[in-house]
Formats: sequence, C-alpha cells, structure tokens
Amino acid sequence: MHYEFAKLHGAGNDFVMIDDMNDQITFTPEQIAHICDRHFGVGADGVIVVKPSPRPECAAYMDYYNADGTKAQMCGNGVRCFAKFLVDRGIVDAAAGSFVADTLSGPKPMKFKLGEDGLVTCATVDMGEPELRAAKIPARLTETDTPFGPAVVEQPVRLGSMALDVTCVSMGNPHAVTFVDDPMKVDVDVIGPQVEEHIVFPEKTNVEFASVHGDTIVMRVWERGVGETLACGTGCCATAVAAHITGRAARQVHVKVLGGVIDIDWRQDNHVYMTGPAEQSFTGSFDL
Repeated sequence: MHYEFAKLHGAGNDFVMIDDMNDQITFTPEQIAHICDRHFGVGADGVIVVKPSPRPECAAYMDYYNADGTKAQMCGNGVRCFAKFLVDRGIVDAAAGSFVADTLSGPKPMKFKLGEDGLVTCATVDMGEPELRAAKIPARLTETDTPFGPAVVEQPVRLGSMALDVTCVSMGNPHAVTFVDDPMKVDVDVIGPQVEEHIVFPEKTNVEFASVHGDTIVMRVWERGVGETLACGTGCCATAVAAHITGRAARQVHVKVLGGVIDIDWRQDNHVYMTGPAEQSFTGSFDL
C-alpha cells in the first residue's frame, strides 16, 4: 500500500506521522520497525498514527509505536508533535488555542502557540499526575515513605559487580532515574539496556541519567524499545519529579537534553506540565 507521511520532531526526538482519521490503517510490529529503520526505512524514534477518538471531548487519538514495533502508553515529545500535526492540517482549529488529545494513557489537555506563519511552534501538555508507587510503575523495588507518599527513591539495582541507585516514576510509562556527576560521561549504550531489561522492571523501563545544576537538569535518556534518543518528554517529566522528591531541585525546572530544552512544572495540583517545541522536518510517501 501507498502511505503519505510527515516527519516531525520535538527537540530531536523524531516521529513518522500518518493521518488515519478514516481509521483504516493497521501496521504490524515488523512494519513499524521497517518504517523506523534509519538505513532502509524513513527513519524515526517512533510512528504516530493519527486516528479518530471514541471520546467526544478529544480531537483525535495518538496511536503511538516505539521504533521496535511495540506499542507505548505515552510519548511526551510525540504528543506535542501530534498537536502540531492536527493544528497545522486543520483537524484542530488554530484559533482555539487548546484541545484535548486522546492517548493510550488517557486524555491529555494541551495548549499551543502559533508562529508568524500561523503554524504551531510549541505546546504545553498537562501530562497528569506522576505515579510513585512501586506496583503502579511497575517496579519490584522497595518503597519508602516520603512527603509525597510511598515511593521508590534511590533504590539499588544491581548490574553485575556494580549497583545503580534509581528513583522510579511513571508518567503513563515507567522510568528509572539515576543521578550522576556528568551524564555526558555515562556509557548509556551499555548501562541503558541493562537497566531497561532488568528483572525488577516487569514491563521494562525507560532510563534517565541526570545531573542537577540549580534550576537546570542535564539529562540523557535510554528509551524503552528505541535506544538512546535526543529527547524524551515523559523522561523529562519523570526526571523533574525525581529531582524534586530527592531534594535536588524545585518544582519548576529546565531539562537540557541532547536535542534542546524542555520546561517542566510540577504544580501544586500534582499535575506535571511540559512545554517544548514541535517542528516539521519534511513530508513524503512510501510503499509498504
């Protein structure tokens, strides 16, 4: 079949986006992996199929897949690109300034800003409440009592002869955050997959390596089912939450990732708000 697509990215985290508002497209995991292959396919960290939502309050459903073909509950950078795709193509009224996106982890209210050309430049997403309880993340690690409730805070995960202390947060998908002196010196390609597939994470996990410098967090991320990416929106949210509950940072931070900067605000209503860019790289078509 012949498919039209758009390639978008949020701080370098890139996606192949396909309009399926007629709800007729189904991809196999192997087809998703082929589309995302950077040598033989289009190349991307994931695929987003734009589908109609059964929820009347939602503009559309973000059907998101990791580069290995697995379905993921949520993608923070992807949902901002989703907003740009919908608004720039008139599926959502640009004058509205906001809408609700439907995702596998539930509805996500969004606000967006337009550039001088009338196209979306950035978006703010209500990512909902972070989940700190071990069983809900899920993580087979010990909880401790914190002012934020029971949480998995700096618990050791053994990797051969070494142990990595992780703070775990779910933003609709699982994250294990470890604080290091310098994320740029971490061998992410080696440590990342070991933590992702560790037995203590029954659904695997995303892995963040972070250091805190005042109101700025420097972070690298190993994404579950993808590998190291230039940015991860849910990872930025999870890392900001982990930094606050471990006493390293305030509730409002700038998260500096390899692809840019994403702003996180964990407000008193317990919702995490993420603001960041969304850009279109190019459009094209492929046969599959």
